[in-house]
Amino acid sequence: MRAVAIICSAVVGVSFLSLPAVAQQKTVKACQEEWRANKDANQAKGITEKAYVTQCRAAGGAAPAAAPAAAPAASSTAQKKTETMAAPAGNQKTAKACRDEWRANKDANQAKGITEKAYVAQCRTGGTVAAPAAPMAPPPAPPKPAAAPAPPPATTMAKPAPTAQTTPTGANQYTTEAQAKIRCISGTVVWANLNSKIYHFSSYKDYGNTKSGAYMCETDATAQGLRAAKNEKHP
Repeated sequence: MRAVAIICSAVVGVSFLSLPAVAQQKTVKACQEEWRANKDANQAKGITEKAYVTQCRAAGGAAPAAAPAAAPAASSTAQKKTETMAAPAGNQKTAKACRDEWRANKDANQAKGITEKAYVAQCRTGGTVAAPAAPMAPPPAPPKPAAAPAPPPATTMAKPAPTAQTTPTGANQYTTEAQAKIRCISGTVVWANLNSKIYHFSSYKDYGNTKSGAYMCETDATAQGLRAAKNEKHP
């Protein structure tokens, strides 16, 4: 009997010690109500309802997050920082997003006289502000004027053969200046007008241009009775 009494006393003592823990443990419903009472703060901190309830029951009623009214200053600061970093409600854009929009179309905005400050103010207060139209492509450059034709070379061009009515048949008479130069070597080549019996020098207009004539050496022309034009000077 004495041993039974001792065992019973021990059982009662153990039961008595475990009662506070049982009494302090909260129900699932109580923990859910606590989480919902601080829903915004818990969501801002990333605490889900399920995780909160699990911690609340395991901790024996120790609330993971204080009520909004008694939230410490650190929590308020963190919440303000989170609200600042979070996207604005509705369609309102952040100042940074508006600045980025303005800078993405900086040239077009400046061309329209829209300053960055004015654009950001309109973008934030006006909800969704349409981005400025992309700058128009510049008009094509006018075609360059055609280059002026190069001047003819300074070298003396060979004059065309005269349109003689008859082919030269006399001695030492040639149809081309080159043929006469071969014969004359270093002598003077003249144009002999076979009709007038007058010869002309290369620097004058009648040289190679009379209707009937031939290229000759001056010595051959004088030998055949031709004379130099009076209004021309010997080269």
